Amino acid sequence: MTGRILADGAILRAAASDDAPGILSCIQALAVYEREPDAVENTVEALTETLFGAEPRAFAHVVERDGEVKAIAVWFLTYSTWTGRHGIWLEDLFVDPEARGLGVGKALLVNLAQRCVWEGLGRFEWWVLDWNEPSIAFYKSQGGVMQDEWTKVRVDGEALARLGAP
Repeated sequence: MTGRILADGAILRAAASDDAPGILSCIQALAVYEREPDAVENTVEALTETLFGAEPRAFAHVVERDGEVKAIAVWFLTYSTWTGRHGIWLEDLFVDPEARGLGVGKALLVNLAQRCVWEGLGRFEWWVLDWNEPSIAFYKSQGGVMQDEWTKVRVDGEALARLGAP
């Protein structure tokens, strides 16, 4: 998908490797917003390898304005054994506060939803924190349905090392 011009001359496009610093900046700002300012361990180098290396397994779209990344959608493919089809998992959606209200977040969602439709993907999913009322309201206004019956399970750190030990 090529770049698309949005409000105020912003451009929505697939991320390029030189966007990695701006993407990381958005990830860090999202962590602050989500009350986890010290949780980000990612680096520009790791992002560059993940998103633009020889075998990328995650992808990103950005909204750029005046040469700066102002919004991101970082995503990867999923697979549903029930539908027998892939889907998109939206890992992070972030819009810089100065770009909010311009339709940037909606444009990123629409872009990925269109990809799902064009590629015959069966699902488009993501998490939202239960206290994040503005985002919940926005997602519902876009047709999002909260999936409250599922409980997230995570194994990481030492527990992951124990579980994965030979």
